[in-house]
Amino acid sequence: MDIVTVCGMGMGTSLILKMSIDDILKKNGINAEVEACDLGSMLGKVADLVVTTYELKSQIEDKGYNTIYVKNVIDRNAIEEKVMEAINNLKK
Repeated sequence: MDIVTVCGMGMGTSLILKMSIDDILKKNGINAEVEACDLGSMLGKVADLVVTTYELKSQIEDKGYNTIYVKNVIDRNAIEEKVMEAINNLKK
């Protein structure tokens, strides 16, 4: 499974999300590759799941990715809930 975290510049929010998702995957025993990138680079990526903030929704939602939008990048519980739900849906 390939997961891409996205922010405007690829150096802040996307890295925070990547670290959170890495921890969530480890905690739940899930093997996946997680990559942080900027919005422009995301368009060339193949990903099972994209995780970003609502601020980028208008720029991502029509690109055809399975995307999770988060409100607060430091709320690990909310991120875990959304990520695990999406991963479980992908496994179906």
